Amino acid sequence: MSNQNKPNTSIFFAGHFAVDNIIRFNRLSKHTLGGSTSYCSLALRTYTQDAKISIISHIGKKNFNNSLLDVVKNKNIDLRGIKYSNVENTNFILDYFDHTRTLTLKSRSPNLEFKDIPQEYLNNPPDVIVLVPLCNEISFEYIMQISKKFPNVYMGIDLQGFIRNIDENGKVSYIYNKQIISNLNKIIDSIGDRLILKGSEEEMKLLANEYNDLQKVMNYFGDYDTNGIFIITLGEKGSMIYKKGNLMLKIPAFKPKKVIDETGAGDVYFSIFLYEFSHSDKSWDSIKKLAFLASAAASFLVEKKGPSGFVIKKKVLKRIRRKDYIK
Repeated sequence: MSNQNKPNTSIFFAGHFAVDNIIRFNRLSKHTLGGSTSYCSLALRTYTQDAKISIISHIGKKNFNNSLLDVVKNKNIDLRGIKYSNVENTNFILDYFDHTRTLTLKSRSPNLEFKDIPQEYLNNPPDVIVLVPLCNEISFEYIMQISKKFPNVYMGIDLQGFIRNIDENGKVSYIYNKQIISNLNKIIDSIGDRLILKGSEEEMKLLANEYNDLQKVMNYFGDYDTNGIFIITLGEKGSMIYKKGNLMLKIPAFKPKKVIDETGAGDVYFSIFLYEFSHSDKSWDSIKKLAFLASAAASFLVEKKGPSGFVIKKKVLKRIRRKDYIK
């Protein structure tokens, strides 16, 4: 599973594209392209040209303006894994207030299905598969099929779209659900040492069913019979990384020049982390260094609105050298 000597890293990002309507200070902005697939792929493509990026998704044509994809198409990102249906696309309203947000799902694209993955993708295994759902569009069965098809591929999982509760009015919340947690535990055990799982503080607390002590949250992952990597992103407090048998890593957040839009910062962190991980020797020292790259890259995103605050690796390295962390 090492990729140190390969000239190009191949990464698949799987999940819905979203149409985002963002409200700030009670003002609704023009809709933008959202979803972790867009943020992850665009961030990685800007960061480096040394990656083959492919997207697996399902778009509903009824309320999706295809011109939204132009920014992705123009970045040499493979979109052959997108299926189109004559239904409404995933559409969120994001209402921000004082560094918090209320999320409402207005419509939803169909689930991803294994049979829709292009045969060429199946015949050419990537180095990393990244599952970044928004609203439970990736099923337990889908993951098992992916894992079986690619038994030697690292798998990144973003917890958010697996653990969200969406009520009949579309309001998104985080409520402990035994069935969801049971499925996640099966996924973690099944993927095993190939797993890199990321979640926000709220999401990881829910998975661990521990809501006070972050150290206890991270220690919870030691109960799994796996040497996978677990990442908790903490916004201005940085991030923490756990792997059984290693000292906990605490990675600081880097200070941005200004804060305009925090949407997608975790996606940037995750995509850069996974890319650098695929090129590393997988040692704990290497993981610490690449986590600093991921954290610094994420700090640029918040400086601009929407999926536009991405930068090349050279700028990320410059910010790391300055060591200007958020206290």
